[in-house]
Amino acid sequence: MIIRQAEQSDLKTVRYITQVTIWSVYPKYYPAGAVQFFSGHHSDEKIAADIDKGIVYLLIDDNKAAGTVTLHGNNICRLFVLPEQQKKGYGKALLTFAEKKIDEEYDDAILDASLPAKAIYSKYGYHEKEHHTIETDNGDYLCYDVMRKELENGNHS
Repeated sequence: MIIRQAEQSDLKTVRYITQVTIWSVYPKYYPAGAVQFFSGHHSDEKIAADIDKGIVYLLIDDNKAAGTVTLHGNNICRLFVLPEQQKKGYGKALLTFAEKKIDEEYDDAILDASLPAKAIYSKYGYHEKEHHTIETDNGDYLCYDVMRKELENGNHS
């Protein structure tokens, strides 16, 4: 297993991992309007811009992309593992990778936790800071929590 920086040629792969995970997992937790909103939030334009910034990473195992994560400063974003690849430790590997990168410059890691992910992040030491609700165009709601974890190493000034 390796985690490497994504390139523009990986855009379709990052989109695929992101959208398949959203449409496979999120309808079990959110109404249709919220899933559509969330899917649209992770557009090709946003993914491509993040790849250009060098902040998107892909987890590759057995020559297949299984997951992705994006780092905006100390914010962990777009952490997704394909549904058929879940429960193999890939999510934990991506989270650990992200935290190590963040810990090079920051004292804490921040992320937006969806309903299906909140318990997982809590298990790894994240604590709820804020709760947010977004009303979508059709009146459905997308609820999520901003979570924070203090990082251990503090190798920065």
